Amino acid sequence: MSRNNETKIKYLTQQEAYSLFKTIENTYTSHSLRDLVIFRIAYRCGLRVSEIALLKMQDYNASKGELYCRRLKGSNNNTLRLDSKTKYILDKYIVENNITSTSQVLFSSQKNNPISRQTLDYLMKKYCSMAGIEDKSKHHFHALKHTTAVHLAESDMDIKELQWWLGHKSVSNTEIYFQFTTKQQDRMYAKLDEKSEMV
Repeated sequence: MSRNNETKIKYLTQQEAYSLFKTIENTYTSHSLRDLVIFRIAYRCGLRVSEIALLKMQDYNASKGELYCRRLKGSNNNTLRLDSKTKYILDKYIVENNITSTSQVLFSSQKNNPISRQTLDYLMKKYCSMAGIEDKSKHHFHALKHTTAVHLAESDMDIKELQWWLGHKSVSNTEIYFQFTTKQQDRMYAKLDEKSEMV
């Protein structure tokens, strides 16, 4: 990812992400449980829209709460542990939808095809609007992957850990997310302030 693209990265702030997930949780439709688990998995694992459609039952180890993530665009596949809330919702979704075959896709359309990019982008636009997220340039599903990366960088995950988590082959693709963290900038200025007090 080039430096010229830095300003083009769109991600949700912590507050916007919270509002988005609360909105999905409080929406009651025939697909609301599916939508909630899709968004939680995409956020937890930093998955692209096309990678969500690849997930199958065989990729989920329920006993360990781990999900095998097939990455596209030359990224490395990896296995990530889900947080307890996402695991609970996924387990509930699997039972309610009677997903038993290991080859069965986890998230399908009404026509039993893997859920499409168009559907996921539609859902992102819908829930972002309902959550009051005004910047429409963030109303794209891929913004969730950027959101994951920035939030993990803000959580003090180091660059090599984040590179592995996102499946990046090159660390240069990971570096950009550390440009956006206010916490990192605050620490930098704090160090400078300490030095200035000594002179």
